Amino acid sequence: MPIDAAKALSADPRTTELAWDHKDIQLYHLGIGAGAATPEKPHPATDPDELRYTLESALHVLPSFATVAGGGMAVAGGLSAPGIDVDLAAVLHGGQTVTVHRPIPVRGRAVQISTVPAVYDKQKAAVIVLRSEVADDDGPLWTCDTQIFVRGEGGFGGERGPSARLELPDRAPDRTTERLIREDQALLYRLSGDWNPLHADPEFAKLAGFDRPILHGLCSYGVTLKAVVDTVLGGDAARVRSYTTRFAGVVFPGETLRIRIWEGEGRTQVSVTAADRDDAPVLADTVVQHS
Repeated sequence: MPIDAAKALSADPRTTELAWDHKDIQLYHLGIGAGAATPEKPHPATDPDELRYTLESALHVLPSFATVAGGGMAVAGGLSAPGIDVDLAAVLHGGQTVTVHRPIPVRGRAVQISTVPAVYDKQKAAVIVLRSEVADDDGPLWTCDTQIFVRGEGGFGGERGPSARLELPDRAPDRTTERLIREDQALLYRLSGDWNPLHADPEFAKLAGFDRPILHGLCSYGVTLKAVVDTVLGGDAARVRSYTTRFAGVVFPGETLRIRIWEGEGRTQVSVTAADRDDAPVLADTVVQHS
């Protein structure tokens, strides 16, 4: 059996050392669209707020960087856990939560402790939950919970797991903004560490059931958080406390994301769709908790 849930759940925590500096931060920010024109920033190369993503002397760190810090992707870590041996072509990212305990430094060295707290049986698929807790010498930095969806690996008799969905507010969004995904966005984003050929190789994408490579779900995740920080939080990434989403559909490079935002006290809810495909769902159950 490719997935041995009992073995995965009982395995000892895995420890990894992480290190990053301003170049990793800048590359990640560019990979999620920093420096590209938006409706709010028509001249991004010289916009002072945008330079916080691209210029080393003014840099802050978007909390979603936690998903690529150290060049090791959480999804890859989950697939290397004891008891898990699956076909990469069958793997999709199901959901992601990042909780930051304090602002991520521009340069850092930290220790990541990874566990598999749950493996769910969806009958036609399995969902592997990977938890990564990261701390440096000053204490906890962030916690990542990653849900990995593996097609064809269900039916092993495990718990089905939660299935609740978050309803959108029964009113018009407070803001709607759009973000163009460049044709080369996936090629740039993968340089931060996600080398899955699904996002670059047309032949591999066909094996996975797509007519061409798709964008990384975590790239859409980062693009969306940046949009919320820029439009709701005054460009202050340090205000983000946690960010969670469910990956509801694919994005193809060259498409436009339509981001609908509902603001609340300390909580912003978001819906992301593909504007070019009749608002096909991209991100659902998406919430940013903030100060």
